[in-house]
Amino acid sequence: MIRILTDSACDILPAEAQQLGVTVIPLNVTLEDGTVLRDGIDMTPSEYYTHLASCRKLPTTSQPSPEQFERLYLDAAAAGDEVLGIFLSDALSGTGQCARLAADLANVDNVVFVNTENVCLGQSLLVRLAVQLRDAGKTITQIAADLEKAKQHLHLVAAVDDLKYLRKGGRLSAAAAVAGGMLGIKPILAVMEGKVVLAGKARGLPGVYVALFKKIDEMGGIHPGYTPLLGYTVNPRELHPLLTYLQDNLHLDAPLVRQIGCVIGTHTGPGAFGIAFFDKELTLE
Repeated sequence: MIRILTDSACDILPAEAQQLGVTVIPLNVTLEDGTVLRDGIDMTPSEYYTHLASCRKLPTTSQPSPEQFERLYLDAAAAGDEVLGIFLSDALSGTGQCARLAADLANVDNVVFVNTENVCLGQSLLVRLAVQLRDAGKTITQIAADLEKAKQHLHLVAAVDDLKYLRKGGRLSAAAAVAGGMLGIKPILAVMEGKVVLAGKARGLPGVYVALFKKIDEMGGIHPGYTPLLGYTVNPRELHPLLTYLQDNLHLDAPLVRQIGCVIGTHTGPGAFGIAFFDKELTLE
């Protein structure tokens, strides 16, 4: 059997993970009073964003311990199973490196790794694709190869209210944060080569939607054979124009919609929303 292993930056909550047949290792969020939360387990995203809005000091996020991965690898090896590890971008976190170190410590050869070079909604799409490929009967080597190909056609674009969270968390340069932080301007972010980059700016929410629509087109359009994923932090209503655009303008089936979790929300801040999708150039055998 192939066990699919990922981390909570994909924002697949426990109930859905069980339904998909995926194991999610929680990342950690440390609050200003020292309390450590397991992402996706100890507090709902909505509860967390309420807390985040009142924080004087930005919570910090951290990767899991190698021991958590090691136990899973050894358990899989004892059962004769293979493990496919699909983790957030190595450029944004040490989680993937930690997972690979754990495989060395456990001295196992039943684990294959994929660096998504993405995060959050994009990472989630790769995990979901892996589930489809596994259920279609592909081998772990074939699945990993398909994911390496698919990630070259994977795009994540989002809008945020304020870049201070990304700047404070070290996920965006101070220069980019200043450039995107002008009064009345909403920054547009994307993930490029595994890093979060400032991809554009828009004035007000109407401008944000127009900018997102243009980015979707510039990035190659949405492949109709792969369901896109929309995400929000606090207010799902902010996705309504995107939903309308996808279904009424692009004539696509209804996308998946999920709430962005605590770890990613710490870095984007409340008021973020976006879309991940595979472009039209993606072809898998």
